[in-house]
Amino acid sequence: MTEQTYCDRLVQDTPFLTSLGRLSEQQVDRIILQLNRYYPQILSNKDAEKFRNPKVSLRVRLCDLLGHLQRSGERDCQEFYRALYIHAQPLHSCLPSRHALRPVAFLTCLGLAAGLALLIYCCPPDPKVLPGTRRVLGFSPVIIDRHVSRFLLAFLTDDLGGL
Repeated sequence: MTEQTYCDRLVQDTPFLTSLGRLSEQQVDRIILQLNRYYPQILSNKDAEKFRNPKVSLRVRLCDLLGHLQRSGERDCQEFYRALYIHAQPLHSCLPSRHALRPVAFLTCLGLAAGLALLIYCCPPDPKVLPGTRRVLGFSPVIIDRHVSRFLLAFLTDDLGGL
């Protein structure tokens, strides 16, 4: 499974961000100013003035800004998300793209746990294979989360039929 890029996330989040009342005028202005001041290669002064023009509605300016960032590239989209996190943290945590990442992580961990369980319970107790497996699993708790490591350590301490 390929990892979702910041540009892909921005495409997915644009309808959410541009819906009425999500971002205030001040939050959008702060994001634009941060992108302009700290990263002038992302937003030039001319672009910043265009996106901060009070004569144009906030939704239109925000749509134009997001479209500009999507065309600019991955790094620019990543900096937008960083600015969004700084200036609108509650909104950042509610983004649709952030919620889409949670089930994938859960399913990955579930698949890993099922694979390890299958290996442990279905592997024949061959004395040539199992000691090597025990060594590999002995170092796994260093890498794997502490909840999984408890089960691996319990496996290592079992006698498994006199081996």
